[in-house]
Amino acid sequence: MRKLLDAMQRFRPHFEEGGRLRPLKPVYDAAEGFFFAPLAVTADAPHLRDALDLKRFMAMVVVGLLPCVAAAVHFFGLRVLAMILVSYAVGGTIEVLFAIVRKDEINEGFLVTGLIFPLTLPPGLPLWMVGVGIAIGLVLGKELFGGTGRNPFNPALVGRCFLAIGYPAAMAGSWLKPGTGTLGRLVQYVDSSVVDAASSATPLAAAKHGAFASLADLFWGNVAGSAGETSAIAVIVGGVILVVTRVASWRTVAGVLASFALLNAALHRLDPAAFAPVVWNLCAGGLLFGAFFMATDPVTSPATNCGKWAYGIIIGAVTLLIRSLTGYVEGVMFAILLGNIAAPLLDEVAVRIRLRRLRDEI
Repeated sequence: MRKLLDAMQRFRPHFEEGGRLRPLKPVYDAAEGFFFAPLAVTADAPHLRDALDLKRFMAMVVVGLLPCVAAAVHFFGLRVLAMILVSYAVGGTIEVLFAIVRKDEINEGFLVTGLIFPLTLPPGLPLWMVGVGIAIGLVLGKELFGGTGRNPFNPALVGRCFLAIGYPAAMAGSWLKPGTGTLGRLVQYVDSSVVDAASSATPLAAAKHGAFASLADLFWGNVAGSAGETSAIAVIVGGVILVVTRVASWRTVAGVLASFALLNAALHRLDPAAFAPVVWNLCAGGLLFGAFFMATDPVTSPATNCGKWAYGIIIGAVTLLIRSLTGYVEGVMFAILLGNIAAPLLDEVAVRIRLRRLRDEI
């Protein structure tokens, strides 16, 4: 590694101002930041360094997603890995091009977006749609607003929303039956042309017609659904890692799950036929995945503690209402996007209330 670092340092002048490769400096900086800690330091003391910088923050999210990736590959096969590779290839190219045009650095945030996005999709979706979706999500959901840290919406959800609206038949009919046995579909690659939508309905879609999957299947992931959301235990394990390391806000997660569960319990008591049991509904669909990995996005969620609670409560309640009272079988995507819209207002209200209390105390 030391030899690689020395080699990179010898080529650094070519990427600096006046060098022949100056337009590609964002690529050089990204490679340096990926393989090593950035060499730039503050000019004067004190030299302070946070234990959780952006690089480590994003790396921890990727670590939290690994149980979901493992479960997805086990149940749906090597096609999931192909979707991830397409997402990274297309999205990475877009990130590099925008960084070069802006003469800005390539941010590690794409490592998370490029992995979350394919996990939110049906595992039988054509690969070209995966590429189109991540491209739209990054360009319309992030780059047009100035890049990482300035996007008002979660880019992965923007891409998925585009696919759901633009290609509804493919998004509703690209489910795969999970593999059974010890290896599942671990060594299989299922082509999108052989997907049988009629025989692989998701638990939420089947529940609309009165057929409920077993709670055990929902817990382990032996059901059809988006690649990374079917295994409740895998999502919970990864999500707990993020909460314990304080990468994800426990207030947001608690707000989502508590509001969903409490409202579900009340409505199920009033009308058991229209509202599924609480535990079953919590484990079905993408609620857990959305609560742990997408609602907690620090850029698009509130910064204040009160705002995080209100944000989570809105997402949980809206998810249940869309899922149970509309023609859509799932509502997490729309609920989180609605929460993204409300996030700045929630922060402003929380700050104003806090300032008013401080004035009253004075």
